[in-house]
Amino acid sequence: MATLKTINCKRFSQLMPRSDTTTDLHRIARELRARVIRMSHDGRAPHLGSSLSCIDILVAAYWRCLKIDPATPLDPDRDRFILSKGHAAAALYATLAKRGFFDADELHTYNVAGSRFPEQPSPRAVPGVEAATGSLGHGLSIGLGMALASRVQNRDCRVITVLSDGECNEGTVWEAAMFAAAQRLDNVTVIVDFNRWQATDRSEEVMAISPLVDKWQAFGWSAVEVDGHDVEALADYMNGAPLDAGKPTAIIARTTKGKGVSFMEDDNNWHYRIPNDDELQAALDELGVAADA
Repeated sequence: MATLKTINCKRFSQLMPRSDTTTDLHRIARELRARVIRMSHDGRAPHLGSSLSCIDILVAAYWRCLKIDPATPLDPDRDRFILSKGHAAAALYATLAKRGFFDADELHTYNVAGSRFPEQPSPRAVPGVEAATGSLGHGLSIGLGMALASRVQNRDCRVITVLSDGECNEGTVWEAAMFAAAQRLDNVTVIVDFNRWQATDRSEEVMAISPLVDKWQAFGWSAVEVDGHDVEALADYMNGAPLDAGKPTAIIARTTKGKGVSFMEDDNNWHYRIPNDDELQAALDELGVAADA
C-alpha cells in the first residue's frame, strides 16, 4: 500500500485563506452542515444525507489543499475540484459561499425556479463550479481531460474529483481509471465518499464494490483508505499526492451518511426525505448553530 509522502510545502503556501487549527475546521464543518440542512428544508430538496457525508472532504480540500483564489475563479493555473456526485451540490454551494466565491445570501434561492443554484449543478452557473455532474459516472472523465490539458500546457495544477461509492457501479468510472493509469496522470486524485449506501439499499447489497482499495490498485492507481471525517488526515493525503510518482491517487474515505446529526446518521431515508420545521430546529440545536446564523 502507498505511504504518505511529505506535503508539497510550496503548493501548500499558496493556499489562502488557511484555517490555522483543527478546531476551526470542525467549526466550519458544523456551519456548513447547518447551512445544507436549512437549504434542504427551505428549497424542498432531497439528497441531504449524501450532502452531509462529504462535508469534511470539502473542508479538507477547500481550506487545506486546493490552490485557488475566489477573486480569480477562472485562473488557468488553479486547481480543479469536481463533485462528480452532483446530487450533493448543496454541500458544494455552501462550501463555495463560505470560501468567498459569492455572497452566501444567494443560497436562499437554492432549488428555486430560475435560480443559478439548481438541485444539481450546471457548468459555470456560479463561480467555482467546474462541471455539470447530475448524471453519475462522468466527473472523473471530465477531470482527466482537465489534467491532461494542464500537462500539455505545462501548468502546475491538479484535479481532485469526489465520487460516491454507488457511482463506482458505473463502467465509465473504470474506463476513466484505466485511461488515467495508462497516461500516468499523477496530478489526479479521486476521493470516494464511501458512506455505504445507495439510493435504495446498502452499496454492498447492490453491487460487489469491495474491496475498493484493491480494485483501484489493480487499475494502476495508488490507493489508501482513511476516516472520511478526519479532516487533517484527508488533507495530509490530498497534499501528499501523488503517493507514487507516475500514478494517480485514490483515497477511499469511510464516511457516514447524514453525518453530524444523530437522527440522520446512517439512515438512508434521508437520501430523499426533507426535514420539517421541528427536524430542522433539532438538527441546528445538535450542531450548536443558531437558526439565523
